[in-house]
Amino acid sequence: MNLYFIQEKIVNKEIKSIRGMHDYLPKELKIWNHIEIILKEVLTSYCYLEIRLPILEKTEIFKRAIGNITDVVEKEMYSFKDRKGNSLTLRPEGTVGCVRAILQNCLLHNKKNNKFWYLGPMFRYERPQKGRYRQFYQLGAEVFGLDKEDIDLEIIILTYRLWKRIGINSYVTLEINSIGSKKDRFQYKKALVYFLKKYENLLDEDCKRRLYTNPLRILDSKNQDIQKILKEAPLLSEYIDISASNHFKNLCSMMDSHGIKYIFNPNLVRGLDYYNSTVFEWKSNKLGSQNTICAGGRYDSLVQEMGGQKTSAIGFAIGIERLVLLTKSLNIFSEKIEEINIYIIFIGDHNKYYAVNLSEEIRDVYPKLKIFINFSNQNIKKKIKNAINSSANIMILIGDNEIKKGFFSVKDLKKEKEYYLLKYELMIKIQKIFK
Repeated sequence: MNLYFIQEKIVNKEIKSIRGMHDYLPKELKIWNHIEIILKEVLTSYCYLEIRLPILEKTEIFKRAIGNITDVVEKEMYSFKDRKGNSLTLRPEGTVGCVRAILQNCLLHNKKNNKFWYLGPMFRYERPQKGRYRQFYQLGAEVFGLDKEDIDLEIIILTYRLWKRIGINSYVTLEINSIGSKKDRFQYKKALVYFLKKYENLLDEDCKRRLYTNPLRILDSKNQDIQKILKEAPLLSEYIDISASNHFKNLCSMMDSHGIKYIFNPNLVRGLDYYNSTVFEWKSNKLGSQNTICAGGRYDSLVQEMGGQKTSAIGFAIGIERLVLLTKSLNIFSEKIEEINIYIIFIGDHNKYYAVNLSEEIRDVYPKLKIFINFSNQNIKKKIKNAINSSANIMILIGDNEIKKGFFSVKDLKKEKEYYLLKYELMIKIQKIFK
C-alpha cells in the first residue's frame, strides 16, 4: 500500500463526534429552549440564584465527596493529568463543584439567601443508550443552611410545579425514601451483606462485585431476579435513628397535607456517598430503562467534609435530555415556533441599504421581533416562495418603485392581505400584528 493511498484514506475518513456525545441542532433546540425558559422562570419564582461553574475540577474533590468505591469514581470519570501533573476531571455531576464554589467564594456568609441553580454539561464514561449519554446536560439546584423538613417539601413542590408548567405532571411519579446517616447505613450494610452472601451464587456479576464494594447499590438493581431475592432482605428503615425517622415521617405527612402523591420505595438509594436522610426520584414509565428524569436528596455532611463548617444541604438534578425525550414522546410541545416574524426582500443590490436600514429601525422599536433579510442571489419569485414557506407573519418588499414612491409593499402572510404603507404606517401595522 503506497503512501499516497494511505494519506487519501485518512483524508476521506468520515469525521464523527465522540461516541455518546451529540450535536444538538436548531430544530431540536426549540424544545430545549422552551423547557429551559420554564425551568429558569420557576426557579426564579422560588428565589434561586444562578451560579456558573467550571467544567473542570480537581479529581480529588470528587473522590473525596462522591466516594472512592462508587461506580462514578471507579469507572465513569473522565480524568487526566495537565502539563504540571495535576489530576483534573470533567465534572460527572454538579453538586460537588457547587459546594466547592460556595466555600471558595464565602457565599455561606450571606444568611439572606443560600439557594442556587446551575445548568450545563456533565461527563460520564458509561455505555451509551437512550437517555444515557457520555456528555449530558443537567440542571441542578442546591439549598444550604436549612435542616428542617420544610425545605425538603418546598423542593418537592417546586419540582412538581416544573412538571405542571411543562405539561408532564400526569406522566411522572415521585419515589421517596430515607437512607439515614452514614452510621445508620454502615450498620445496615453489614446486615445486608450477611443476608446476600446466602444467595451469592444467584447474584449477577455486577451485584457480586458490588457486594464487597458498595452493597447498597444492589438495592436498586434492574435485574428482576435480584429484586425477588431482596424481598426477604432486611429493610434500611429498621436501622435509621429516631431523628432521621421523624424527619421523614413529618415530610410524608406534609406532602399528604399538600396533596403531593408519592410512593415510598424502601430500596431507593442514590449512587453517591454524600447523600443522607431524604432521597427522592421523579420517574416516568414512558422512557424505558433510563426512567429517572429528576433525582436528589439531602447531603448534610458534604460541606463539612469539603472543609467548611457543618451545614445542612439539599438539592436535586434534572436530566435535560430525558426531560426533552419525555416531552417529545407525549407530543405536548408544538415545534412550529415562529423562526421569523418579518421577512424582508429587496430587489437589486442597490436597494440592500434600504432593507438593512429598515430592519434596524424595526429592531430599535421592537427588539424582540425576529427579522430576516434574504441576501441570496435568487430571483424574486424564489425569494417570495421562501418567505411564504418560512411561516413568517409578514413579508416586506423593497424595490425601485417602492423607494421612488416612499412606501413599502407589505403582505400579511397569515391573512393573505397586501398593503402599501408609508414607514410610519408600517410601524403601526407591525404593532397591531405583534401586540
